[in-house]
Amino acid sequence: MAGKNLGKLVLRNSSLFLCDMQEKFRPMIKYFPEIVEVSSRLFRAARILDIPVIVTEQYPKGLGPTVKELGINRDEVNIYPKTCFTMVLPEVEEKLKENDTKTVVLCGIETQVCVQQTTLDLLEKGYEVHVVADACSSRTMVDRMYAIERLRDCGAFITTSEAIILQMVKDAAHPNFKEIQKVIATSAPDSGLLS
Repeated sequence: MAGKNLGKLVLRNSSLFLCDMQEKFRPMIKYFPEIVEVSSRLFRAARILDIPVIVTEQYPKGLGPTVKELGINRDEVNIYPKTCFTMVLPEVEEKLKENDTKTVVLCGIETQVCVQQTTLDLLEKGYEVHVVADACSSRTMVDRMYAIERLRDCGAFITTSEAIILQMVKDAAHPNFKEIQKVIATSAPDSGLLS
């Protein structure tokens, strides 16, 4: 396998992206509570492991703020408002450079719009992208399914929240493993991937 990119995470070069999980999307997005719960687990793990977090809100004036269940403290995490369908804003690119990010772990909504455009933009700029399938959704499962297939075909790694969290710590001997173990003690909720 020499020379092939296997998608192994390196903590010091990784960032977590949380895309547009806002109040007004709540009634429209399939499995919204489950997607938010899984994303919250990823956010808690990122905080424990000191991984930079980027949060966006699509047109927050009309679509409302990021949902409270994610556990985001607006004083501790920068939230970037946007109207375009990518999270790759100039100020986000600056943050990625500042954090020496090479790998992005991405979750949020909608899979076929903002998650897809963000992934394609990041791949085009040379970043490795891990799309967390059980933490992404859309208004329709058809859009979600085909977006995930397209992103895999384009070079993104499609994975699950627990796989990512355990890949972040790599070893039960990690100094934060006990805290991480509490985050994943209960299995992630079913977010409709296999329905």
